[in-house]
Amino acid sequence: MSGKTKAKRPGPGMRRRNLRRNTLPALAQAGPVSVWMIVFVTLPTLFIIYISFMSRGVFGDVVYEFSLESYQTLLDATYFKVILKSLRVAVFTTMACLVIGYPFAYYIARKPREQASRLIMLIMIPFWTNSLMRLNSWLLLFQTSGPVNNFLQWAGLTDSPITFIYTDGLVALGMVTNMLPFAVLPLYSTIEKLEKSLLEASSDLGASPAKTFMRITLPLTFPGIFSAIILTFIPALGIYTVSDILGGGKVLYIGNIIKNQFGQIRNWPLGAALSVLLLAITALLIFIYTRFAKLEDMEVV
Repeated sequence: MSGKTKAKRPGPGMRRRNLRRNTLPALAQAGPVSVWMIVFVTLPTLFIIYISFMSRGVFGDVVYEFSLESYQTLLDATYFKVILKSLRVAVFTTMACLVIGYPFAYYIARKPREQASRLIMLIMIPFWTNSLMRLNSWLLLFQTSGPVNNFLQWAGLTDSPITFIYTDGLVALGMVTNMLPFAVLPLYSTIEKLEKSLLEASSDLGASPAKTFMRITLPLTFPGIFSAIILTFIPALGIYTVSDILGGGKVLYIGNIIKNQFGQIRNWPLGAALSVLLLAITALLIFIYTRFAKLEDMEVV
């Protein structure tokens, strides 16, 4: 007989015990997160979708009878105009944040790490203050007797005060200033990871700075650009505090309509239908991101 003995292969019972032993730590880690997502995200979302197919009672209660009335109301001219206006403002806010944020993020990314961290900190400092304080400061600056109007009249640019407050323009300004950090941070993260050797090689081969930017920098930073679009467009579409304060109740977007339906008007099914519309837009953007924005392995030509 040989001195060597064959190692016994684990039986089915032992394999099951090993599988349970390996699975339990993973469940212990994922369990709390899964419970949190189910209780505080999935179930409320499903309830909102369910309510959107119900009816409104005479006294503002929810009548649990299937109805498509809320979704038909969305096609009404009044609500349709508000939805389109909200989309236009969200697109404008997103584009403005990209136009302002990309050069700013590029400038920060080219600085030494310590200096870049200080500049990033300067971006975050305004968010250490209350948002209501920041928004009301815009009203104080742009009111008819405020510093902006006083300066314009002192410089002879206008003869009388200009009405800035409670207008779409001031709301758009507030939206851009509130959303700008959400564009700068992902852009900075992507630009900071750029290989400098690629830019140096492009310069050594005779490419102009503009051509280097269009053919190398911009394509390689597109994932950060798309992340910035998602992080600015989605909040800009649903936010209502900015338009409530800077618009003074005269400027209505889809977020204000949803707040009013769940609050003063007490038409929960319609508010839920509008919320489902926002969820659908969000899901579409996330699908586009996961489907088309994986450009890390993109070939630069």
